Amino acid sequence: MTDLFDLAGRIAIVTGGAGGIGRALALGLADAGADVVVTSRKLGHLEETAKEIKAKGRKALAVATDVTQVKSVEDMVSSVLKEFPRIDILVNAAGIAIRHPAETFPIEEWQQVMDINARGTFVCCQAVGRVMIKQKKGKIVNMSSVRGRYGLPVDYAAYCPSKGAVDTLTRTLACEWAKHNILVNAVAPTVVETELTKPALADPEYAKRMKARIPLGRWAMPEDIVGPTIFLASKASDFVTGQVVYIDGGVTTW
Repeated sequence: MTDLFDLAGRIAIVTGGAGGIGRALALGLADAGADVVVTSRKLGHLEETAKEIKAKGRKALAVATDVTQVKSVEDMVSSVLKEFPRIDILVNAAGIAIRHPAETFPIEEWQQVMDINARGTFVCCQAVGRVMIKQKKGKIVNMSSVRGRYGLPVDYAAYCPSKGAVDTLTRTLACEWAKHNILVNAVAPTVVETELTKPALADPEYAKRMKARIPLGRWAMPEDIVGPTIFLASKASDFVTGQVVYIDGGVTTW
C-alpha cells in the first residue's frame, strides 16, 4: 500500500518554496522520496529549505523565480532540465494575501494579488505543462483556498477572486491536458498559520471569527496540507483530475 504514495525517483518543483506552506510541502515531498526544486523571488530565502531537503538524502535545487514573469519562469524550467532529466510534479504554492475593504482597495494592490495568485499559477502551469506534454505525463497541484468557493466579510475582495480563478483554471487544464496524461488538481485549505497570516491571527477579534467558522475548532498548520498534496502527486491519485480538495476542518460542510 505504501508504494502508492512513494515518490522515489520523482522530480518535483515547488513554487513559493520559502514560504510556510511551500516549505512544508517541499520537505514533505522529499520525505516521500522526491528530489525537489524550490523557487522564490529571492534565492537567499530558499537556501535553508534546500539544505533541509539535502539532509533527507534527496537532491535539491534552489532557483530564484518571479512567477508573474514568463521569461523568469521559462528560465527556471530550463535550469531544472539542465539538472534533472524531466519534471514529474509541479506544486504551485506561491501566493499572497493583501487585505483592504473592497470600497477602498487600491487597484494596484488588487492587481498584485491577482498577478501572483492567478497569473503566476497559469504561467508556471504553462511552462511546465509544455515539458509534461512532451513527456506524456505529469502531476500538477495548485494552491487554492476555501475562499475560492466562499466569500469572507473581512476585506478579501482580491484574494477570494484570485483563488476562484485558480479553481477554474485547475478544472480547465485538467480537461485540456487529460489527453496528455497530465493530471491537474488543487488543494484548498482554510486559514493556515504561517508568517504571512500571523499578523492577522494576532488580532483577537479576527482570530475568533475565523476559528468560529471551522467545525474542528482550529485553523490549519502547514503540515496539514502535506498528506493531501502527496496523494495528488503520487500513483494513489492516477484517476483523479480536475478536483479541488478541501483541507478545511469542515468549513465547506456548512
